[in-house]
Amino acid sequence: MSITKLLTACSIALASLTLAAGAYADDTTPAKKVVKKAVAKTKKAAAKPVEPKAPDEEADEPSITDTTAVDFDCELGNKITIYKNTGDDAHIALRWKKRLHRLTRVGTTTGANRFENKMYGLIWIGIPAKGMLLDSKQNRQLANECRDAEQMKPVAISQPVTNTLQ
Repeated sequence: MSITKLLTACSIALASLTLAAGAYADDTTPAKKVVKKAVAKTKKAAAKPVEPKAPDEEADEPSITDTTAVDFDCELGNKITIYKNTGDDAHIALRWKKRLHRLTRVGTTTGANRFENKMYGLIWIGIPAKGMLLDSKQNRQLANECRDAEQMKPVAISQPVTNTLQ
């Protein structure tokens, strides 16, 4: 529909509203306010051009070429794969439930690795002993006790140091 046709339709609707309001109301009624609101809404709708949306990095699936993959085994049989690019330590790609998500690093004071995707509400927290995946929109854990092959190795117990100088 062209703008001239839209404006013509609005003016006809406005004229019919004015005639209908004038027949049933005198000048002190709020019918004029209704007509003014209708005119204001049509002007706003006609003046707003539609702009194309910019691509959203968090919504689009990230590219995993030239990355290293680390598989995590979690509680209850859950699996997570994290893809890291050696040139970009501010982002990771995380595969969860057959979907690849791009997460951005968030600074922490504890030294833990924290990555977030605010659009989907995903939070990955990695500490030396394990990792966990959280859903910030539903306030719940999605996967806990996630460990990669290196973290699953048993920790060697060191022998106590004895004093040989006596």
